[in-house]
Amino acid sequence: MRSSVSPALAAQHQTSANPGAGRTTVVVTGAGVAGLALAHELATRGADVTVVDPSGPGSKSASWYAGGMLAPWCERENAAEDVLLLGKEAVSWWDAVLPGHVYIKGTLVVAPPRDRTELSRFASRTSGYDWIDGADVDELEPDLAGRFSKALFFKDEAHLDPRKALTALKDNLEKLGVRFCQAPAEVSAGADIEVDCTGMKASETGLRGVRGEMAILHAPDVTLSRPVRLLHPRIPVYIVPRDNHHFMVGATMIESDQDGPVTVRSLMELLNAAYAVHPAFAEAQIVETGTGIRPAYADNFPQVRQDGNRFSLNGFYRHGFLLAPSMAQRAANQILSSCNEAMI
Repeated sequence: MRSSVSPALAAQHQTSANPGAGRTTVVVTGAGVAGLALAHELATRGADVTVVDPSGPGSKSASWYAGGMLAPWCERENAAEDVLLLGKEAVSWWDAVLPGHVYIKGTLVVAPPRDRTELSRFASRTSGYDWIDGADVDELEPDLAGRFSKALFFKDEAHLDPRKALTALKDNLEKLGVRFCQAPAEVSAGADIEVDCTGMKASETGLRGVRGEMAILHAPDVTLSRPVRLLHPRIPVYIVPRDNHHFMVGATMIESDQDGPVTVRSLMELLNAAYAVHPAFAEAQIVETGTGIRPAYADNFPQVRQDGNRFSLNGFYRHGFLLAPSMAQRAANQILSSCNEAMI
């Protein structure tokens, strides 16, 4: 269960005359979703936390280009069972920490008629879904009326806007007394604990980069209420609604740590998939394209690592917003337990 905010507020009040006095001081480097989620868990348990990121919270990180889908059942299609088990906690954590930012409307999984067998394959590798027919699809998403005669509906899944979530989480952390700065040297000296949450920038062995490319489209003639996943034998694509008829379309999964603009091939595949979901996407404006390099270990599952008073929380692969809550709780437990043991 998520920690209460009350201990942090009490600790902040008790030490207002001398910030950090009697409290575990932690410097978290990296202001992506992992770093901010960890800062929240530590601050709400009474730690004195500083977040360091030269680029500012979220900016240019893999988190900034994420889809924001809280979809543990869908992700189980090609992920370990722990992704499902830990990911189930994400919806309630985000909804409690950022009320009003989480849309619990489920995920709709569809396939073109020629790829109908992909639905059965997807279903065989997942759970938590209902098979629905064309009438149900039309009721859930009227703009898709008549386009898909069969689909899978994962009713307990949710989504959020990553950029709004990162910004709101930073604002909440500042209210809890967490400090933000861009120069690590001036805050690291004397800290009880240092935690590296910098993703591919971390000087850590065992990490590889997985390139994910995305596009944001403005399609005034399309309305969707929930993420739609279009299955394809080669490159499955998802479309996530944002405000004012904007949609995030993503994402490629390329084994590469090469940053840089979206490739023509990837953009064509993303746009073709959007068009296959709804022809009106052909008239959409391309507002933005982007590339995020996702850090991953060999098993595609995040890890908490410790070397003395230095920790790292890394390797979230494509599951940043989904697994950050549980992994941040795990890391906070380990960090504070380490500090308690050191004091004995």
